[in-house]
Amino acid sequence: MQLSITLIIIIVTTLVSIGGFSSHKVIDDLIFYPPAVSKQKQWWRFFTCGLIHADFGHLILNMYALYIFGGQVEKAFASIFGQYGNFIYLLMYISALVVCLLPTYRKHRDDYYYRSLGASGAVSAVVFCFILLFPLQKLGLIFFPVMIPGFIFGALYLVVSSVLERRSRDNINHSAHIWGALYGVVFLIAVSNFFSSYSVLQNFVEDVRGWLGSF
Repeated sequence: MQLSITLIIIIVTTLVSIGGFSSHKVIDDLIFYPPAVSKQKQWWRFFTCGLIHADFGHLILNMYALYIFGGQVEKAFASIFGQYGNFIYLLMYISALVVCLLPTYRKHRDDYYYRSLGASGAVSAVVFCFILLFPLQKLGLIFFPVMIPGFIFGALYLVVSSVLERRSRDNINHSAHIWGALYGVVFLIAVSNFFSSYSVLQNFVEDVRGWLGSF
């Protein structure tokens, strides 16, 4: 039985994150620190920061979301892209770690007080791939039991994240969430157009149009 890419990511991320909880050196070596990239060319930090988290709550929230959505997205990729599905899924996740941080890097490249960590940007890419594939699947927050169609949930998520990013009153990198989510959508649409006969965007539009037409 082949272990899924999603479970491999979760296992590796969990092990590295737990190691970082008891080692400042692990955190310092892997965290996204823009001046270390711009001045010392430590480009690997774009990737490695997604392997560490601030605490168990941060880790559990990200890995739970990845587990819930990642498995279904991974299966959908296998259906759409055949034997290359797992590779494309992994490529999407890894590249999302970089892309979601590019705006952050541009803004903070000379900010010696700024640091960022966590897989939230890449997880957002996975969640929005799910929304693009299954726009009518009802979603909600863990502690807020109101369920709404995924495409509406996604739109609200982007709006709220944009507001929180502008206010900048917490230590959460909302920019990474936004750009990770948007990247997931663009990546899936682009790759499906080149490597599959399945029109992701067309099916999304038809599903949403059918739902709106039911009222």
